[in-house]
Amino acid sequence: MTRLAQTAGLNDIQREILATVRDFVDKEIIPVATQLEHRDEYPTEIVEGLKELGLFGLMIPEEYGGLGESLLTYALCVEEIARGWMSVSGIINTHFIVAYMLKQHGTQEQKDTFLPRMALGEVRGAFSMSEPALGSDVSAISSKGVKDGDEYVLNGQKMWLTNGGTSNLVAVLCRSDEGHPEGTAPHKSMTTFLIEKEPGFGEVRPGLTIPGKIDKMGYKGVDTTELIMDDLRIPANRVLGGTTGRGFYQMMDGVEVGRVNVAARGCGVAQRAFELGVSYAQQRHTFGKPIAEHQAIQFKLAEMATKVEAAHAMMVNAARKKDSGERNDLEAGMAKYLASEYCKEVVEDAFRIHGGYGFSKEYEIERLYREAPMLLIGEGTAEIQKMIIGRRLLEEYRFQGRLSPSG
Repeated sequence: MTRLAQTAGLNDIQREILATVRDFVDKEIIPVATQLEHRDEYPTEIVEGLKELGLFGLMIPEEYGGLGESLLTYALCVEEIARGWMSVSGIINTHFIVAYMLKQHGTQEQKDTFLPRMALGEVRGAFSMSEPALGSDVSAISSKGVKDGDEYVLNGQKMWLTNGGTSNLVAVLCRSDEGHPEGTAPHKSMTTFLIEKEPGFGEVRPGLTIPGKIDKMGYKGVDTTELIMDDLRIPANRVLGGTTGRGFYQMMDGVEVGRVNVAARGCGVAQRAFELGVSYAQQRHTFGKPIAEHQAIQFKLAEMATKVEAAHAMMVNAARKKDSGERNDLEAGMAKYLASEYCKEVVEDAFRIHGGYGFSKEYEIERLYREAPMLLIGEGTAEIQKMIIGRRLLEEYRFQGRLSPSG
C-alpha cells in the first residue's frame, strides 16, 4: 500500500485524469489554500486552472464538448480536490448538479444552449432548494412561479446558494400550481426554473437580487448567498424539461449526485487530516521519542486510517451504483452519512495529535477543523440520511407473514 483510499478497477484514462488532478492539487491548491481561506478570497486562479484541465466538463457528454466521464471519475476527482481545499470542490459540485439535471431532464433546446458553455466553464451553475423558514422540509417551499402568457413570474426568497454570486445560471425550485389542482401533494406541484443572470451581487437582473456573501465559520472562499425574487420574469422555455410539476423529482435526482459528492469531499478532507496527523506524529518528540512511537498515538492513527478506507469504499460503491443506472438513494445516503461523520472524527483526532499547535491558524489542521462540520449538514443532515436509509431498508426487507412463538 502506497497510500490510503486506492480504487480498484480503474481504466487508464481514469488513472491519468486522477494523477493530473492530484498533481494540480499538490502544486496549485495546497500551498495557497490556507492563506486564501483566512482572507475568505475566491480562488480565481485555481478555478481558471480547473477550467484549463477541462474539469467543468468532466461529466458532460462529449457531444456537448465535455469529457463524458462517469460519476465515479468525478467523485474521485472531487476527493482529490477536497483533500487540497474543500471550498474548491464546492465550486464544481453545484455546477455539476445543474449540468447533470440538464443532461438528464432538460429539453433538447436547453441542453444545446447551456451544456457546451458549461463544459468550458463559461456558464457556471448553482442550484437552490432551501429557504430561510425551512431546512430539510422541502415540501414547505413557499417561493412560487405563476404563468403569465409566455412567461413565468417568480417571487420568493431562497437561502444557502453555493456559487450564488459567481454563477450565471441558477436552477431554482419553486411551487407552481398551474395544472395542479388544490389538494395536489406538495412534491407534485413543484417546478425547477432555469434562471440566467449576471455574476456578482446586488440586483443581477431585473427582479433578482443576490444580497451578498454569508459570513461562515468555515467553507470560506466559495460564495454562499441568499437569492431574492421580486416579480422576476423568465420565459416559459426556461422550465427545466418543459413541463411543470416535475421539479421535486429532478432536484432529488440531482441531490443523489450531490450526496455522492459530499461523501467524496468527506473522504478527501479525512485523507488530508490523516496525512497531517501521521506526519506531525513523526516529527513531534515527547519523552525522548517521536509521539508516533507511543501506543496511544498509534491507536489513533489506526482508527483514522480505517475510517478513511471505509468511507472511501462506501463512496465508490454509491458512485458505481448510480453509474450503472440503478437507484442509489440508499447507497448515497449511507455513503454521505458515514463519510461526513468519519471525516469529523478523523479531523478531530488529527487536531488532538497536533496538541496546542492544532489551535494555531498557522497549522492547516485548524482550517480543516472548521470545514468538516459543513459536511454534516450539506445535502441533507445526518438525521435526513438516516430517515432515507431506514425507509429504504424497510422497502427491501418488507416483513411477510406473521410472527409466531419459537419452540
